[in-house]
Order: sequence, then structure tokens, then C-alpha cells
Amino acid sequence: MEQTDAIAALSALAHPGRLGAFRLLVKAGAAGLPAGEIARLTDSRANTLSTNLTILTHAGLVSSRREGRSIIYVADYDSMRDLLAFLMEDCCSGEPAICAPAALLTEQAAACGAKTSC
Repeated sequence: MEQTDAIAALSALAHPGRLGAFRLLVKAGAAGLPAGEIARLTDSRANTLSTNLTILTHAGLVSSRREGRSIIYVADYDSMRDLLAFLMEDCCSGEPAICAPAALLTEQAAACGAKTSC
């Protein structure tokens, strides 16, 4: 991941509404959630949620697909893993124990992306 991509992703997540929506989508798994359900679960107004999902999409953290009249949003697990790997790239300074908990979380996230929900 390039530094500019990491900055875009971190900037997108640096907002309570966007972070909440992203975490909800991560929990939803590969099936994703319709926009209306995300709005209900996050107690967001439709226009605010739409803006937040657009920002997350432009940052590469979320994708969408149309199913009938609904738009289904899904977390992009590859981008999430790339961001985590970028953040941990220079970790440890020769002391693996420092990054061990974070490495475990990254492994769990990788396994999570393959499931329908976590």
C-alpha cells in the first residue's frame, strides 16, 4: 500500500460515523448490508450515511452492489488487510513480542474475510 492510499484510508476512518459504519460492515461479512439497514443500526440520517459511505468507497475500504432496489455495501477486506500491513510494516525493531498481538489480529481479519460473517 502506498502512503497516499494509507492516508486516504486513515482519513476516511477518522470520523465517528464512518468508523462505526465500517466496523459494522466488517462484522457483517461478505454478505454486506443494505444502506437502509446501516442507517438504522448506526442511527444515521440517510444523507449523512450516503456521504460517509461515499468517502469510505473513495478510500477503497468499502464497495457496493445493487440488488433490486437496494444498494448493498461490503467492507473491502483486502484493503483493510493492506492498511493493517502498512501500519505494521516497520514494527518490532527486532522484538517480535511487540507486534505479536497485532499480528494475531491481522490473521483473524484475514480469516474473517473468507467467512460470510465474523
